[in-house]
Amino acid sequence: MSTVKYFDGPYVDAPVEGMTTPQGAYFAYRAVGSDGGVPLLLLNHLAATLDGWDPRLVDQFVRDRPVIAVDYPGMGGSSGSAPTTVAAMADGVIEFLDAAGLKQVDLLGLSLGGFVTQQLLLTHPERFRMAVLAGTGPAGGAGITRVPGLTFRAMAQAAVTRKDTRHYLFFPVAAWDRADEFLGCVAAFKHPDRAARVPGLLRQLKAVRSWGRQEPQDLSRIGHPVLVVNGDNDLMVPSSNTLDLGRRLPAARLEELYPGAGHGAIFQEPDLFASQVRAFLD
Repeated sequence: MSTVKYFDGPYVDAPVEGMTTPQGAYFAYRAVGSDGGVPLLLLNHLAATLDGWDPRLVDQFVRDRPVIAVDYPGMGGSSGSAPTTVAAMADGVIEFLDAAGLKQVDLLGLSLGGFVTQQLLLTHPERFRMAVLAGTGPAGGAGITRVPGLTFRAMAQAAVTRKDTRHYLFFPVAAWDRADEFLGCVAAFKHPDRAARVPGLLRQLKAVRSWGRQEPQDLSRIGHPVLVVNGDNDLMVPSSNTLDLGRRLPAARLEELYPGAGHGAIFQEPDLFASQVRAFLD
């Protein structure tokens, strides 16, 4: 039996809970569903908190299994400083799982969370059953070192136009109506998480740049079933990285890239993505 506090209701109404580890770290998380079956652990993108997950997705996932979202160290309500390496972020996830009494989970890693997911599958394979990689790429992947520059440019554009940064980074202009739908959903949390802070963003950007400069990992060592998903026009982590993962992961299932979708493809097409994930994990 885990020590996770699950909320029996929609994700948008779930409270932010906390878990203190024996090492003294505090992790903020949201958990929905019931304590039974293999949980799905959500690992989020750059500068994201628990409020970055689309409730439309989580509520579909929880039909089949408990779902847990956790803040990385130094982000949202979690304590400490944001790690500057993906490996240290992965260590934080293991620390949380140990404190929560979770022996094995499935993983859904989005963007930066996909980097962390790959690291976890390589270093702690026994702790995970299956994984989903969305809008992400391998260590040393094409274009990943450009993420900091793209992020700062989008932040400047958003400040001028009074748009959300995710309009520019996650969605093609032709899909900004979908962006507005998504942003409306993530603005409706009954118990909001603490907002991301600039120091955490800057430290995470260092981790992303380091991942992009890192030597490629031996992904043939990952024997887990992995679902790989992205849009066909990913600005932040070029879609060619998704195809690369599909080739290099031995047990990968690569879906057709979502046409007309970008880095936020899973938020642009939430029903399609949820159906693919549910079918895959079952």
